[in-house]
Amino acid sequence: MRIFHYLDVKAEVADEGSQGLRVRWLITKNLGAENFAMRLFEMDPGGYSPLHSHPWEHEVFILEGEGKVFSGGEERKFSAGSVIFIPPNERHQFKNTGENIIKFLCLIPNR
Repeated sequence: MRIFHYLDVKAEVADEGSQGLRVRWLITKNLGAENFAMRLFEMDPGGYSPLHSHPWEHEVFILEGEGKVFSGGEERKFSAGSVIFIPPNERHQFKNTGENIIKFLCLIPNR
């Protein structure tokens, strides 16, 4: 078992094609997690993730903030407490449309 504070994990600039987006890889194979990775994203006001797709699903929980997610040809609002499922191979993008930082957890299968 491991217990640590999320601020002990370095925030890295997220993928190319994003703006104002950082990621903290909280749980990975390095900790012994063979099946899933848990990431914490922090997105500045006006920030966004790249518009992209991939062959794995996303499970997302919004901790703080508000914004919009584009997925499956539609754009929908989200706020703290929202749960979002993005199926495999679906083009998607998260945008911060609020005035505060968005924080969200995202779980993906280990590649």
